[in-house]
Amino acid sequence: MREILNDLLAAYDRGEPCAMATVVRTWRSAPRPAGASMIVTAGGEAIGSVSGGCVEGALYDLGQEVLADGVPRFETYGVSDDDAFSVGLTCGGILDVFVERVDRDTWPELPGVLRSVEAEEPVAVATIVTSPDGAAAGRHLVVRPDSVEGSLGTERLDETVSADARGMLASGTTGFLRYGPEGERLGDGLDVFVASMAPPPRMYIFGAIDFSAALCRVGKVLGFRVTVCDAREIFATPRRFPDADEVVVDWPHRWLASQPVDRRTVICVLTHDPKFDVPALEVALRTEAGYVGAMGSRRTHEDRLRRLKEAGMTDEEIARLRSPIGLDLGARTPEETAISIAAEIIQERWGGSGVHLAATSGPIHPGAPR
Repeated sequence: MREILNDLLAAYDRGEPCAMATVVRTWRSAPRPAGASMIVTAGGEAIGSVSGGCVEGALYDLGQEVLADGVPRFETYGVSDDDAFSVGLTCGGILDVFVERVDRDTWPELPGVLRSVEAEEPVAVATIVTSPDGAAAGRHLVVRPDSVEGSLGTERLDETVSADARGMLASGTTGFLRYGPEGERLGDGLDVFVASMAPPPRMYIFGAIDFSAALCRVGKVLGFRVTVCDAREIFATPRRFPDADEVVVDWPHRWLASQPVDRRTVICVLTHDPKFDVPALEVALRTEAGYVGAMGSRRTHEDRLRRLKEAGMTDEEIARLRSPIGLDLGARTPEETAISIAAEIIQERWGGSGVHLAATSGPIHPGAPR
């Protein structure tokens, strides 16, 4: 949803309704994850994508119908022998898609959602996509860590969904929830989609070197908020790292100890100098960061392991370290090395094997983020 919010609000501010189609659940090799959205404007424009082109044509037509009658639709699209190339997913995936009309009457809380996203404040949107009588479909509940806007219909349902949505927001998870008509967690018949829009995940890069500059660029492409930190003032300058969101002059371990770190955080130690990287890794490996990697030769790696053990790190803590950093892509240049590091970060997040897809079988996009 995040990628179409600006266009959606622009139409909203003009008083023009839109039809918004959102992927709410996927199976098998679906090309886009839950939360991917497209909108159809009253002027006939289509913005965004839910399937990489497989079902956008069908959803465009459905969006026109929703604009005309205002009735939300819940549709399933998947591959079949008859319609794989017309209204289906030729990749073999299956998508559940919810299509709703968005205007000032149906979603008065929308401007506040965009304000939260722009301010990098965590916000989740819970939307009823199916209900026993159908009348509740399209109701929204906007959930923040300390407040709630809107309503799904009853106080009990709002309390149950907001509690679940806050848990999903804390982990950056978007997903599909099922309840009973009044919000019973073990019930059935009422389906709610929760789109979590947490602030961008953080990438902390230690070491003001050319490999760091290349990793900054790749990190921004992947959607991270990137910080470069180095104790050497002459090297840690915004001019050398124009793609970084922040350049900090400080000892890495001291700076990291005061920074927020969660399971989406990536920490890359590229100094390959023990006086910088060992203290930084002592701090990093004791956080809940989802990825911690360190650059260096195999000889440097062995020396680093010895120093970490001498510093009192446990085998379990050290086992979290990815060193030498990156996947074996044969990388040579800083840009190629940045790609190999990014590939390992993606592999860690999604649990991929790292081998050629041509040598594997089964779904191409299995599982969920770790």
